[in-house]
Amino acid sequence: MRMALRAKIVEVCDKKIATKGENVGLSFYAFFKNKNDNPELLMEAATWWIQMHKLDHFVKAHKIKEMVQNNL
Repeated sequence: MRMALRAKIVEVCDKKIATKGENVGLSFYAFFKNKNDNPELLMEAATWWIQMHKLDHFVKAHKIKEMVQNNL
């Protein structure tokens, strides 16, 4: 996964945790605007989330952040 997407994921996870608490869950759509203006990047996130790691639709933000920071 490209570094810019990793940075965006960590940033969004940090914001969600700060505003909604440690138990907040999110999907890979949380990292994108409602308008699909970058389908290639969306597919990169979806591939990482669904195909590579077989994650559920909603996953705790702290788990996603940890996975990204550990280069999984």
